[in-house]
Amino acid sequence: MDKGYNKLEIYNLAHELAIKIHQLSLSLPKFEMYEQGSQIRRSAKSIAANIVEGYCLRRHKNEFLQYLHHALGSCKETIYHLGILFETKSLIDETIYKELSEKYNQLGKMIFRFIETVYKEHLTPNYIKEEESNYKIEYPHHTSNI
Repeated sequence: MDKGYNKLEIYNLAHELAIKIHQLSLSLPKFEMYEQGSQIRRSAKSIAANIVEGYCLRRHKNEFLQYLHHALGSCKETIYHLGILFETKSLIDETIYKELSEKYNQLGKMIFRFIETVYKEHLTPNYIKEEESNYKIEYPHHTSNI
């Protein structure tokens, strides 16, 4: 059984797609290897990396959400780079373009739904929660005439 972030569908799909993008980028024309090829590799790998980093901070709702939003942004960025590669004819296989675009759109929707779930259902762990009474300061009663 998978543990940690490996159990997340969004991580598994992001990782699988990052590998496909990496392999695809190696078949791009030479002049694209260090321009769009490099950009799309970084954005594709950033999705899974942000999910992993956010998962490690999952006990802290705001930080977790921040990394998930970065993952969603990187997903949209990857879709953009795919479009540029296809429109400029650096990626000429329309079937691959459509397949990857559809999978990245699906991943984006999954990440968005996951963000909504974390936002609505995330609970602070008990070891972080403190009773309100821990913050009350009681002063000794004394009377003084000033």
